[in-house]
Amino acid sequence: MMEERHADSQNTVVEDQDTWHELAIMDPVDKPHLVHKDSEDQEALLLNGAKHPEHRPLLVSFALEEFEFPSSVCLEEMPLFPQWHLPLKLMAILMALTFLYTFTRDVLQPFVSQSRSDFYKIPILVMNKTLPWTAISLLALVYLPGLLAALLQLHRGTKYSSFPGWLERWMSMRKQLGLLAFFLAALHAIYSLCYPMRRSYRYKLLNWAYQQVQRNQEDSWVADDVWRMEIYVSLGIMGLGLLALLAISSLPSISDALNWREFTWMQRSLGYAALVLCTAHALVYGWRKWVEPKHYVWYTPPSFILASLLPATVLLVKAVLLLPCLDRRLGQIRRGWESPRPPRGRGVTEKDSL
Repeated sequence: MMEERHADSQNTVVEDQDTWHELAIMDPVDKPHLVHKDSEDQEALLLNGAKHPEHRPLLVSFALEEFEFPSSVCLEEMPLFPQWHLPLKLMAILMALTFLYTFTRDVLQPFVSQSRSDFYKIPILVMNKTLPWTAISLLALVYLPGLLAALLQLHRGTKYSSFPGWLERWMSMRKQLGLLAFFLAALHAIYSLCYPMRRSYRYKLLNWAYQQVQRNQEDSWVADDVWRMEIYVSLGIMGLGLLALLAISSLPSISDALNWREFTWMQRSLGYAALVLCTAHALVYGWRKWVEPKHYVWYTPPSFILASLLPATVLLVKAVLLLPCLDRRLGQIRRGWESPRPPRGRGVTEKDSL
């Protein structure tokens, strides 16, 4: 979720593979000012920005109205949020897959097997399972490339080698993935707060009360369900709070006020703490459902099991890398140590020895 600092990919590798921060492109102290549209230097700079949008000169010190642009500059051809294209596509794909899976289990299966129409669940219930599943998957994808980079450094025994292009691109969009994860998690919290306001919930509450009277049951307290609800709601609130802190720390005004050690600690320690809390939130939500056969409709596992696989894998790999033998070697590599390599010359064969 947070911006990552630039480093020379050929000679040095950023030691913190787990940050989501990028260097701010625009100096916050720069004051925007208007320029004359007939200035040749400014027109050349604008044309260069249109041809090479990565330079983004219009975001540095200019505040222009549309009529002030030179006629040779076409605003429609300038890219719109280019760094967000791939993260948004990935989020859309994950949301589509999780929505179809949840729709199949919670809506289509009762309709086909029991002729029961549960299509009213789509706007709230199905979406409220899709949002957290996608959010925790995006959060795991924020930290997974850093772990892959660490494993690659251990395998090569050096930090003085560039990462593959796909890994560098993945690491460069961690800020966007993290912010999207926080956005979906916040939506999940709002959706959950709306549960008691649903008309269907009120009807179900009346039915439960009537069934309790029919059974002549005075107390419907179930301690197991009470503890489950209390624990997983508490874990979810704490996880969302940490994600909010990480999102706030990505703001340029906040990150500029922190030194590198403080920023790294927040992004690494609090980020993994948030991932642990969110994973525990999903697992406690499931409670004993993973061993009850009735929850495996059409031989498919409950959604919380699949949602927990990727973050649990990330946490497991991180725990392995924290082992003293691997953590010590990784620290040496990031401080500049290189493993000795055998000479690249032709090896001595039996014929040569004779």
